[in-house]
Amino acid sequence: MIIKPRTRGFICTTSHPVGCAAQVQEQIDYVLKQPGIQGPRNVLVIGASTGYGLSARIAAAFGARANTVGVYRPSQGTEKRTASAGWYNSAAFEQAAEAAGLKSFSVTGDAFTEETKAKTVELIKKELGEVDLVVYSVASARRTLPRTGETVSSVLKPIGQSYTNKTVNFHTGEVTEVTIEPATEEEVRNTVEVMGGEDWELWIQALSEGGVLADNVTTIAFSYIGSEITKAIYRDGSIGQAKDHLEETALKLNETLAARGGRAYVTVSKALVTQSSSAIPIVPLYVSALYKVMKEKGLHEGCIEQIYRLFADRLYAGKDVPVDEKGRIRIDDWELREDVQQEVAELWSKVDSDNIEDLTDLAGYRREFFQLFGFETDGVDYDADVNPIVENPKAI
Repeated sequence: MIIKPRTRGFICTTSHPVGCAAQVQEQIDYVLKQPGIQGPRNVLVIGASTGYGLSARIAAAFGARANTVGVYRPSQGTEKRTASAGWYNSAAFEQAAEAAGLKSFSVTGDAFTEETKAKTVELIKKELGEVDLVVYSVASARRTLPRTGETVSSVLKPIGQSYTNKTVNFHTGEVTEVTIEPATEEEVRNTVEVMGGEDWELWIQALSEGGVLADNVTTIAFSYIGSEITKAIYRDGSIGQAKDHLEETALKLNETLAARGGRAYVTVSKALVTQSSSAIPIVPLYVSALYKVMKEKGLHEGCIEQIYRLFADRLYAGKDVPVDEKGRIRIDDWELREDVQQEVAELWSKVDSDNIEDLTDLAGYRREFFQLFGFETDGVDYDADVNPIVENPKAI
């Protein structure tokens, strides 16, 4: 099959196995060029196939020589349809880990279910004994609640009143004004159910009851705060309520785990191109302006650079982990620098459809979006006939 990108809004419905593998290797190569990390030995990554979860698995394995277990949704390809990028990423990681002599295992399934949790506990028990780092990196639009069986969906809306601001169609570069109506109370509640901290806590409970948490275990989950530009739609919106709940859960877990020498943190990261962020009005335009400024200042980081800095300079630096007044680890510090935000705000006030390519890094945003699915990767022949069926023998 000759695989080309097919898009539907903010979704690419195809992915390229060779491109995905090349990008995984690029992340591995980056980590191998950095000083080694005196870090975890056995790591569980829940949501391990893309984004921060994938980068955390790579940094742990190739930076700290850790054994890893990854949990992600199954998505095998067929002769007529490609697998997900996450499937190809994970298969490439497993192959590279095996070649490097590292233990790695995958559990495929819905991370929200008790079945997936039980399978993961049994695997850890059998293969590793226990884990000393648990990374929770699940981003989903819906969740079936274990206590009721009801499936609820998250929304990305402001709270209290409608919100109007600029947005961009990143495929065409057209800048328009968008108005987003406020979330209902039920929508806010459901967003917290999907994207809050309840499932993270359930995972830690299942691992603890299964006897597979090391006494000194660390667990982290990811959050975002962002700038004044995105505040109404993100941190002050429905998703912000979910992030508040996630951060409250971290404090609760930290108290619970402290008795065994463990710790729990929420890590606040910078804005990046992800499939989730591409779906949020206003955010692609903000990220395009942010990339322009941060690249010009030599401050830009992608997922792997952020995660390596998190591990090497925060979690495993051999000293007390620096946190803010709410107990959060901040690796969004460069994004929120006063000079960075001031320049982004200046660009925001000027940008329109005619000047967007000059004032922002929309081209970089667009390229990174397609790279999420294995496209626009240097050195890959996209006119070559490739097999969309990629086996992952480590996947359970």
